[in-house]
Amino acid sequence: MQMSDSIEVADPHVAELIAAENQRQGRGIQLIASENYAPVSVMEASGSVFTNKYAEGYPFKRYYEGCDSTDQLEQLAIDRAKALFDVEWANVQPHSGSTANMGVYTALLDHGDTVLGMALDHGGHLTHGSHVNFSGIDYNFVGYSLDPDTERIDMDQVELLAKEHRPKMIVVGYSSYSRRLDYERFRAIADEVEAIMMVDAAHFIGLVAGKAMPNPAQWADIVTCTTHKALRGPRGGLIMGKAEYGQKIDKAVFPGIQGGAIFSQIAGKAVCFHLCAQPEFRAYATQILSNANALAQGLMDGGLRLISGGTDNHLMLGDTRSIDEELTGKRAASTLDEVGITLNRNAIPNDPRKPWITSGIRLGTPSVTSAGMKELEMATVADLIIRTLTEIDNPGTLADVSVATAELMQEFPPYLAGFPGHV
Repeated sequence: MQMSDSIEVADPHVAELIAAENQRQGRGIQLIASENYAPVSVMEASGSVFTNKYAEGYPFKRYYEGCDSTDQLEQLAIDRAKALFDVEWANVQPHSGSTANMGVYTALLDHGDTVLGMALDHGGHLTHGSHVNFSGIDYNFVGYSLDPDTERIDMDQVELLAKEHRPKMIVVGYSSYSRRLDYERFRAIADEVEAIMMVDAAHFIGLVAGKAMPNPAQWADIVTCTTHKALRGPRGGLIMGKAEYGQKIDKAVFPGIQGGAIFSQIAGKAVCFHLCAQPEFRAYATQILSNANALAQGLMDGGLRLISGGTDNHLMLGDTRSIDEELTGKRAASTLDEVGITLNRNAIPNDPRKPWITSGIRLGTPSVTSAGMKELEMATVADLIIRTLTEIDNPGTLADVSVATAELMQEFPPYLAGFPGHV
């Protein structure tokens, strides 16, 4: 077998799985809020010969030879990230958003330190203190929650908890929360208790890059994020912020929690940051928000209650019990997937059901916006979702929705002329 053999020759089984996944992504409506269609250029960079290069350390300070191009590449990615997000310092090596958070915690916290973060069952992330995650095991996380009436972050509670527990760090960010964050209030609270303010912007950093949402770096000490999701880059992580924290965090990432960086992914990140700086990306980010509002309105008009009554960002969380008290998030999500509409089950605040079952579904608009859909299509998608959920036991309706889904995606192939996004 030659090194130049294609995957079809080298491994037909994996080639078949790639082809099947390509077909699945192209024929179904993708509404998972944490997914997107990466541009071909990003995928080419991620699959480039930088896959072959191993090196430890940072640009121009390596423990390996043969790093001339590698050093230039990583420095380019760093410089582009700093310019895109107007920050003093950036680290592009984290393998994921979770390891980005781990790098910050390792650098700036001691084992057992108290941290204030959003409760997982109210929209936070595993790395914001879940008891089954390293964050909850290694640190004393205190969770803030949503106001039961408004279903928005209870900032008065955040302040009270901060004064009571005097956390060393306050983590701002979410996994399933559809409203804007009050950065100014979080900053004031952090200053009052002398806490570090970290914003986990994994979900919405693409909207920041596209100038469709405020830049948390204006207020935060440190910002972490992923480079996929709305940013439309390769899978990976990013840490950035004030230069005073840079040296400690760099050391925590390497050699603290990682060895050699994945330079093929850093190549993809560099391309991603370049694309995000273009005017077209601003139009794309703005369209994500317009589509989210249109989809949210269509779902609410159809009878699906959305947590907090709508959305200010790219995602929304629906309460399936508003359609039928017995309808679970698990059944809703699996049935929608069967008809070609892919999203995920998700717990809602104070959910009485187990996390594997849930009473909610989470939806997001980055992928459908990349495929070129706009407000008119969002109304159609909302109608297809409502039809599925309200007639979930009607095989005829499900068959009709499946056909309609396929027809819609034929009009909006995600990779038109090799690049996603028609805005």
